[in-house]
Amino acid sequence: MLSKIEIVFLLEDDPNSGYTATALGQSIFTQADDIETLQFMIPDTVQCHFTDKEKRPKIIHLQNIL
Repeated sequence: MLSKIEIVFLLEDDPNSGYTATALGQSIFTQADDIETLQFMIPDTVQCHFTDKEKRPKIIHLQNIL
């Protein structure tokens, strides 16, 4: 069974840890000190969460509310 084609991450400023990214509708979360690192980490996080390549979303959208 194939998963959704896309996944959306909500990017937020976190005064305690820099920046966070939370996937909408999935239990995926990552954080980083700066936006550039956070954006770099998101595809890796998706790959780790969806170990089966067939079930992995192909498109990653970032919703920035910073």
